[in-house]
Order: sequence, then C-alpha cells, then structure tokens
Amino acid sequence: MTNLPDSAHQRRASIGVRVGQTVVGNGAPVVVQSMTNTDTADIVATARQVAELARSGSEFVRLTVNNAESAAAVPRIVDRLAMMGVQVPLIGDFHYNGHQLLADEPAAAEALAKYRINPGNVGFGRKKDTQFSSIIETALRNRKPVRIGANWGSLDQNMVATLMDENHARENPWDAARVAREALIRSALDSAARAEELGMSRDQIILSCKVSGVQELIAVYRDLAARCDYALHLGLTEAGMGSKGIVASAAALGVLLQEGIGDTIRISLTPEPGESRTREVIVAQELLQTMGLRAFTPMVTACPGCGRTTSTLFQELAQSVQAHVREKMPEWRIKYDGVENMTLAVMGCIVNGPGESKHADIGISLPGTGESPAAPVFIDGQKAMTLRGETIAVDFIAVVEDYVARTYRSRGPA
Repeated sequence: MTNLPDSAHQRRASIGVRVGQTVVGNGAPVVVQSMTNTDTADIVATARQVAELARSGSEFVRLTVNNAESAAAVPRIVDRLAMMGVQVPLIGDFHYNGHQLLADEPAAAEALAKYRINPGNVGFGRKKDTQFSSIIETALRNRKPVRIGANWGSLDQNMVATLMDENHARENPWDAARVAREALIRSALDSAARAEELGMSRDQIILSCKVSGVQELIAVYRDLAARCDYALHLGLTEAGMGSKGIVASAAALGVLLQEGIGDTIRISLTPEPGESRTREVIVAQELLQTMGLRAFTPMVTACPGCGRTTSTLFQELAQSVQAHVREKMPEWRIKYDGVENMTLAVMGCIVNGPGESKHADIGISLPGTGESPAAPVFIDGQKAMTLRGETIAVDFIAVVEDYVARTYRSRGPA
C-alpha cells in the first residue's frame, strides 16, 4: 500500500459503528457500499442484484423500503441470499413512512442491518418528532444502527426558513450557499442529538450530508467533520452518468478522503441502459485503491498509447489481464493472502515499457511500431523471459497465475 501523508489519517471518525460484522469508523478501512435499483417487492430480482453487488465487492447494500410489499419482502430476500451463500448487511432506505413500515413489519426491522433516515422527510410539523422517535425506538429495540442522511434535495423547509431569519439578523449575512450548508449540517446534527436523547449511543449513528456539486460537498463535509466525531458516509448525490459521474465523484471524495474525512462511501452513478449496477462498486474500489487507502484486486498499469504504438495489442492485453484478475479474485481471495496488493504493468513500447515493467511485480513491454517482435517480461524488477508469437496474451496470463501460486501464502483449505 502507498505511504500516505499524515493529512490522510488525521480525522477518520474516532467512534466505530458496527453494521452486521463490519465496523465503520474508529480507524477501520473505508467501507464500500451500493444500492439496488430493483423493485424491492420483487424478491428474486432484488436478491439477484444484491448478490451481484456483494460479489463485486459491495460491503453493504441498501434497499428501497417504501411500501408494505417491499417491507414484507425484506426477510424473504435475506433468506434467499442465505440460500445463495451471500452474507452482506442490508440497509433499509426509508422516506416519509419508515416509522409505519417498521412498526407493521417487525420481521423487516429485525432482518435489516441498519436503517437510513432522512431528517428532511421523516415527518412534517408536529408529526416529525413522533415519527422520528418511532424509528429510533425501533432501532433501539432491535439493536440496529442508523444513518441520519440529510440531502439538499429534501431539506426541512422550516429549518431553512429559521436559518434564513437568523441570517437576515446578522450584521454580516452569509451568502445563500453557506446558509444551505448550515441547514444540511444542522439537520443532521440536531437529529443525531435527538437520537441520543432517546437513548441511542454515538456508536450507533452514522451521518451524511449529501449534495450534487463537487465544491459544495467538500465544503459541507469539512464543516461537518470539524463539528462532530460521528462516523461519516460520503457520496456525491445524483453524480450523473458515465465519465461525468465518475470524475465528479472522484474529485469530491478524493479530496475529502485525503484529508481523513469519510468512513464509508458510495459512488452514485446513473447506470447506462443495460449496464450492470456493479460499475459503481468497481469505481469506489478503484478510487480507494489508487489513493492507497485499501487494496481490492491487482491493478494494471498501462500506457495510453501514441504514434509508437499503432498496434492495439497492448490495449487488448491490458484489457484481458484486468478482466482475468477481476474474474479470479473471488477464488484468489479465498486461497491466497495479500494477492490484492499485486501490481501488473502492460506497456506498449520501449520508451517507458521496460522501466514501468520493472516497477511492477510483473510487467511486460510489448513491441511498438517498428520494434523487434519480442516482449520482455519482468518479475520483481528482473527480466525473467521474453515472449514471442501469437500466444503472448495466453502465455503472459499463465505467468501471472504461476506468480500468484508461488508468491502469496496459501490460506489453507476454504
């Protein structure tokens, strides 16, 4: 793992929250989570997607629980996952009617590992405290933690109005963006304080304050982290589709994680039609791994290509190697200790190829345009062999498999 500057370790919540068997905060590794987009009442489809997300590396999976049918489905989803050999904490996402659903479906309240509450729509007017209190009391009875998640798309308008009045009375009024940030933070912190008044301990509470702008997210979490020591969930809400969503999420979360802010993350990507939901899990893992905060799977360094690399051979090999190690990781993770830290390099010509290959555990420097049709392979910084011919891809993957078996300590029988 990369040696990080002290700033990347400074904050990390001092309070640890146990969700299932996983700890969030208190120095534990940053946890990756995702969310289904199936109809939760469709037990088969939801269990299938939860399993897909969990197998791709999502350590928590959140479900929409918005009606009686979805609440009743939760324990059956848990049972079906158990039959599939999948154990992953499920988080219930509640808006408007969570108090009623948890009261009416005690089996769902028991089966869920955590409840997500939005203080902006948990209730309105005089009902707000009653309905919020009902969810907290259910969580206490079932010994479940909660995430109190404020979102700027659903702020409590009474709180906003109060803060606007307070701001108007200031000698030097804040700008509108700062008032909005304060509303988010106060919504989360006031709700957490109320949960504690009701008997919930600080190690049962995770907070989030989500916005969809990069600079706004950085500003609000810096402020929130300075004002509390709760475990924090990070995510850029409604990040968007494709490269836009990936870049925006990485830009915002990368800054905060580098400053030691954030204990669990989600990359909220809009999936393209027909695309697997697992992409957001892979992006979250790659963000943490490229920052040196965690290791999930061997990473492949590959050059971007230039006029020296008019062949697509190195691109195809890099793609094949990355796909191979991701496919093999479920098996390798069980059999070998530390294999996720392995580094690979697939380079396209003589300029940087040998040098980059020597820096990786295993690297190959493919011939660029006009170069000799030979591909030297470097293992642990030393040239080990030269590959030639039509089977370079197959031969190199065989070298990787042999290296894994020889280098990483076996965990013994599964």
